[in-house]
Amino acid sequence: MKTSVGLLGIALIAAAVAAEAADYPLAYEGQQIIGSIYTIEARYEDTLVDLADAHGFGFNEMQAANPNVDAWLPGEGTKVRLPGKHILPDAPRNGIVINLPEYRLYFYPEGGERVSTWPVGIGREGWSSPIGQTRVARKEANPSWYPPQSIRDEHAAQGEILPAVVPPGPDNPMGPFKMNLAMSGYVIHGTNKSFGIGMRVSHGCFRMNNKDVTELFPQVPVGTPVTIVNQPYKLGVMDERLYLEVHTPLDEHGFPSVLDKQTAIQQLLRERGELVGGFRLDWKKIRDVVFAEEGIPEVIGEPYEAATAFF
Repeated sequence: MKTSVGLLGIALIAAAVAAEAADYPLAYEGQQIIGSIYTIEARYEDTLVDLADAHGFGFNEMQAANPNVDAWLPGEGTKVRLPGKHILPDAPRNGIVINLPEYRLYFYPEGGERVSTWPVGIGREGWSSPIGQTRVARKEANPSWYPPQSIRDEHAAQGEILPAVVPPGPDNPMGPFKMNLAMSGYVIHGTNKSFGIGMRVSHGCFRMNNKDVTELFPQVPVGTPVTIVNQPYKLGVMDERLYLEVHTPLDEHGFPSVLDKQTAIQQLLRERGELVGGFRLDWKKIRDVVFAEEGIPEVIGEPYEAATAFF
C-alpha cells in the first residue's frame, strides 16, 4: 500500500509540473518572464524524450538545457533540468505566437490575464516553416490527410506509397485536430509521431502533442491572429534584473559563426535600448550565455546602483 501511494504521489507531482509548464498567469501588464526552472532525478529507464513528453517540453530544448546528460541513458539519480522558465517573445500578445528557434508556441487568449505555451515540431531543412503574420483560416476535428504530390513523390522515392487520402485514425499524421493557417499549405495539427515534438521534422507545418492540441483547439476561434517569429535571442526584465535567453539560431545552410552570433546579440541590445539602458551589462556572462545556447534565461545585467555588489 505504501508503494502505490508513493507512485500516486509521483504521478500527481508530475501532472502538476506538466500543467504549470503549459499555463501561466500574467500577474501584471507588460510581464516579460514566466515560469520556473525545475530539477528532477531520472529513473534508470528514463530518456530525455520520455521526460520531455511527460513534463510538457520538446526534445531539443531538454537536450539544450542538459548538455552534460546522456539523452538516451541519463542514469538512475541523474539530475535533469526542466526548462520551464521563458522570456516571452517580442511579438504582439494576441492569439498565437510561434518562435521557431525555441520550438515553442505561445497562446494569448482574450483578456490578457494568462498565456499558455507548448512545444511544437517545425519544418525540417528544405521544408522551412514560414515567418510572418497570418490567421487561423479553418478548423477541423478528426481530419483526413490529403498528402500533396511533393510529399507522395518523396515517400515513393523511399519505397513507400502513400494513398491519396489518409482517413482519421491512429495512422493519420494530422492527429485529432488541425487548424489551417491563411498561408497556403501550412497547418497547426496533432501527430501520430510524438517523437518529433520540439524538433525540425515536419514539411513546414507545426506539430503538437495530441494532448496539447486537444487543449488548444477549442480555445482558438477561426480568425485568431498567428505570428511566426525567428528570435533565437530574447531579452526580458524580472525583479529589476535583465535576463537573456539564447537558443541555437536556425539556418538552412548551417549554424551562424561565433562572429555572427556576437554581432546579432549586439544588434539586439542596441535595438532594445529602451529596455537595456538602465542596466550595467556583464559582457562575460553574455558571451557565456550566447556560447552555451541552453535556452535558460540568465541574468546579464543589474541596475547601476546595484552593479558594485553584482560585479
